[in-house]
Amino acid sequence: MTSLASSAAASANADDRAQREAAMPLWQQIETALLRDIRAGLIGEGDKLPSAFDLAKRFGVNRHTVRRAIEALEERGFLRTETGRGSFVQEHPYHYPIGRRTRFGKAMHDLNVESRYRLIEACTQSPPRAVARSLGLLAGERVHRVVYSSEVEGRTVDHSEAWFPAARFPGLDKVFADQLSVTRTLAEFGVRDYLRKHTAVMARLPSAEVARVLGQSTRRPVLCVHSLNVDPQGAPVQFGVTSFAGDWVQLMVSNEN
Repeated sequence: MTSLASSAAASANADDRAQREAAMPLWQQIETALLRDIRAGLIGEGDKLPSAFDLAKRFGVNRHTVRRAIEALEERGFLRTETGRGSFVQEHPYHYPIGRRTRFGKAMHDLNVESRYRLIEACTQSPPRAVARSLGLLAGERVHRVVYSSEVEGRTVDHSEAWFPAARFPGLDKVFADQLSVTRTLAEFGVRDYLRKHTAVMARLPSAEVARVLGQSTRRPVLCVHSLNVDPQGAPVQFGVTSFAGDWVQLMVSNEN
């Protein structure tokens, strides 16, 4: 008897849910159906969603209605869209601790994931005013500017610009191109340890170049991190600006090393 009552209650609840969903706009019904598939594991983390054309055919609607459902799921953090590739089920982001000793490679190693830098550009130039001020440079002093991206498990997760005092680190741009690591590059010049003096984090819209490297729209914000690293004696060794893809990286402020 109890079993029959439970079955009747479950059937009634299912009927109520079906009625509520039927009263929703079409795009919201599709959003609900896709979310149900994701939560049931029918579409796993990192899996690509069927095309808008295929989904429109499945639900018997036009592609505009499907795109509205996809945009809603993207806004809620269940999907991410990569320019030219399509929509994917959002994975859990990589946790990147920011503390006294911030090392991207070590953070990814601790997560047991593969990571590497990809060099985009390296040159020697006069520094922007803000960079010269942060590095404590005198008028006329030059810097090495290195632009690179970080790839984790084959995915580009950030775009970085880093400036180093040229007088202290002659030829650093070439050393970085060989080492593809800030830590190993500085170690080549005798700086075997360095500390994070300050970090500033803000959300902003990316430039066209940053968006291109990250494979995202210029309308989607990135986490922009301005940082200054110093040697154990407190002398500045690197000023950096890194734009993280917010879908892929979660910044964690830590008081530990």
